[in-house]
Amino acid sequence: MNDINNSVTIFNARIIGAFFLLAFLAYGIGRQLFESTDNPEKYSGALLIVSNSVMVLFIGILLKKTLKLYNPTVGNIYLFTRIFEALALSTILLKGSTSDNLEYFLAMLVLGIGSIPMCLALLKHKITPSWLAIWGATGYAVFAFGFLMELFEKEWSIYLLVPGGLWEVTFAIWLIVCGSKNVKTKRINP
Repeated sequence: MNDINNSVTIFNARIIGAFFLLAFLAYGIGRQLFESTDNPEKYSGALLIVSNSVMVLFIGILLKKTLKLYNPTVGNIYLFTRIFEALALSTILLKGSTSDNLEYFLAMLVLGIGSIPMCLALLKHKITPSWLAIWGATGYAVFAFGFLMELFEKEWSIYLLVPGGLWEVTFAIWLIVCGSKNVKTKRINP
């Protein structure tokens, strides 16, 4: 009798999880500092925004490595999503101000839409627990809708970003704690 173990490991899970958490901090703090009139604070803010964009880009690159094993198209969509987000958020530096949120709204809209297929792939291939993948797909759909409404000058995103934002924090912690372990073992007896 031959037993074949089919186990799923998310490559670089701890690094991806850390980047999710650090990117939140980098952009949140960086955006506040970038609005300062004090040049050292403004430069520190710019550096943190660039750091966020680099981490976001690496999240896409690193997570694509796992996603491409199950669905290369989803891996590419997710990578494109993160590239777009990184570039859109970095354009804030070119403007010199975060007062016009169009780039931010577009980055978050694309992130929400482009992350839904990733969460569905996590669910379909049992890469994460089902509850986590369903929460992610639902949270990102609500998240994307909130930012779509911002483009129509409806200030809904602040209320609708919570499920997606909390999912990202939970997913990051899950990646750090469990993501590098085998999360699925299936025995096949030929």
